[in-house]
Amino acid sequence: MSYTTDSVSTVDGGAEGVPATIIVVDDEEAVRTLVAEFLEDFGYHVLQADGGATALRLLEADPHVRLLVTDIRMPDMSGLELVTQAAAIRPALKIILISGYFVTQHVKRRLLRKPFRMLELAAAVRAELGQPN
Repeated sequence: MSYTTDSVSTVDGGAEGVPATIIVVDDEEAVRTLVAEFLEDFGYHVLQADGGATALRLLEADPHVRLLVTDIRMPDMSGLELVTQAAAIRPALKIILISGYFVTQHVKRRLLRKPFRMLELAAAVRAELGQPN
């Protein structure tokens, strides 16, 4: 899987200069790490989870999490199942789904198709967090 990084500048991650906290969920460590490192370089505080159960524990433990970026196809718990449970815990949570597969379900969340450019991810994150482009 190839991801293209582009030249981007960092942005204010949240209110009062505090970076927004984002959970990145993907069962593929290389993808998860690449996305997390990019978001960290962009100025966000990033937590990583290798699956839905870990992501839910992180979400419950950290009240500052504002965004969940999750793969759809994962073993044990799909990203769509994770979204349902995460929204029950924190209804105002912003969510971005990512997938390298054709998604047959009607998804009511922002969806990025793998491979995506890091500028696409950055734009999606800013849009979900209500930050200027």
